[in-house]
Amino acid sequence: MRKQFWFAAALLLLPASGHAQDTWSWAKAVSAGRTIEIKGVNGAIDASFTDGGEVRVTARKHARRSDVESVTLEVVEHADGVTICAVYPAPNGRQPNECRPGEGGRNSVRNNDVNVDFTVAVPRGVRLVGRTVNGGIEATDLQSDIEAYTVNGSVELSTTGLTRAHTVNGSLDVSMGRADWQDELELQTVNGGINFAVAGELNAEVSASTVNGDIETDFPLTVRGRFGPRRLTGTVGSGGRELVLSTVNGDIAIQKR
Repeated sequence: MRKQFWFAAALLLLPASGHAQDTWSWAKAVSAGRTIEIKGVNGAIDASFTDGGEVRVTARKHARRSDVESVTLEVVEHADGVTICAVYPAPNGRQPNECRPGEGGRNSVRNNDVNVDFTVAVPRGVRLVGRTVNGGIEATDLQSDIEAYTVNGSVELSTTGLTRAHTVNGSLDVSMGRADWQDELELQTVNGGINFAVAGELNAEVSASTVNGDIETDFPLTVRGRFGPRRLTGTVGSGGRELVLSTVNGDIAIQKR
């Protein structure tokens, strides 16, 4: 696996507020069907569509007390596309952190308050995968599939493609333009509502559950088993593929886009 560091532009500032800042950027053509993956720990991911064929990524590092230069940006090019990570210094006694695609790699953090906020321009057909821990993920008007995973933050996605999203503390607001996914499509949170909107005809086996909230759907649904305001299982259209929507504290809405 080839690893490269790309520092197209960097600027170190100390504004009047006392926050140190550092800006990093990267750009390269990525072909349709491949993936741009962003992996952070502290900070948001904000993506939007671009008409060109070039992926453009800007990372703004800022901190109140930690050294912003302690966090580096690493680019890994691989067969499926490109993975970009904010790599933090490993705590004492731990193995060095490393950037790898997917769920691989390590990024343990302790006593480091550097935030890295990513802005990503995504061309048509380039799949976006966003992963962070403390921060929201937003992708607006994309024309490709999206996966978004965070722990503390809300997720807001709109695309002509498919989406998958998980968080723990935050809401999920997902709007997608296709309904031809394979296997299971799951949207899951714990503390937050789920708003799922899809364009066109929906054929799915739906399972939706909440503990403290209500469930609404715009699509006619044939109920299987017991039906209640906080849990439903049923078939929309001709069924087939699985759609799982799950939260503990929040409402669930299934809407026609």
